[in-house]
Amino acid sequence: MKNVNVSSKTALQKPTGAAHFLKYGVLAPLVIWLFLFLIFPYLNLLLYSLWKNGPFAVIHEFTIASYKKFFTPGSGTNAPGILLNTLRIALMVTVISVFISFPLAYFINFKVKRYKQTFYMLAIVPLWISYVMRAYSWRIILGTNGMLNSFLLWTGLINKPSSVFLFSDISVIIAMVHIYTPFVLMPMYSAMEQIPLNLIEASKDLGRGSLMTFLKIVFPLSLPGVITGATYAFSLSMGDYLAPSLLGGPTSSTKIANIVQLQFGTSNNWPYGAAIGVIILALVLVILFTTGRLEKHFSKLER
Repeated sequence: MKNVNVSSKTALQKPTGAAHFLKYGVLAPLVIWLFLFLIFPYLNLLLYSLWKNGPFAVIHEFTIASYKKFFTPGSGTNAPGILLNTLRIALMVTVISVFISFPLAYFINFKVKRYKQTFYMLAIVPLWISYVMRAYSWRIILGTNGMLNSFLLWTGLINKPSSVFLFSDISVIIAMVHIYTPFVLMPMYSAMEQIPLNLIEASKDLGRGSLMTFLKIVFPLSLPGVITGATYAFSLSMGDYLAPSLLGGPTSSTKIANIVQLQFGTSNNWPYGAAIGVIILALVLVILFTTGRLEKHFSKLER
């Protein structure tokens, strides 16, 4: 009997051929998808960045000339300066989005008693609208004949339509904040939703006021969501191409994604555009790694 039991247990522990087939059959589509639409495009981008640009086509000769051009002052595009300007704008968008999203997430989670999900859905409803429509709507609002100029003319604050609102960094930042705020709100809302209410009640029972309860409990436990949302806003706004194109006007050429588009389009310098893309990707990966470590650190503090 013992031998029978041992053999039966061994048979149960060893996966059968059908189990192996099922396991790898389920994973295969995911692996193929990741390779075709994630790994392969990045490898292709890296290869192009290491090739030589010819007068009519890309020459498949190994060179790092494109990377040298990026870091060489006076190379023509001033790519490092444009990258710094893009980082500055992305940081501004991130900070503003966080300052808008955090109070809104806090209000929906802790102040709204009824129809909480309705308020949440209303906050993220811009995600249901096309990106292009949202960008163009700000072009209409901020234009010389737009709603903002019409309102200022009606109030008498200006005598004629002003063009300072459109085709500037300000208009790009406003549009990006509107577009990416829902991405910041969602992880913040999820983090606050997981905060046990009994902790807040216990803090108040121990004599802590609302401010100290917020500083000692709500804010620390919300930090993983804040970091995740800020990472979304920063990474997405840094690589945004469409909003600067539609709202930036002549200043759109001071955004790094538009420089990449220019190299693949008008300038027809694919290796240089690919090199800039690889540099942006490396920078984003460093940011994601750093914020991921921070999120894990604060998640451990919760436990």
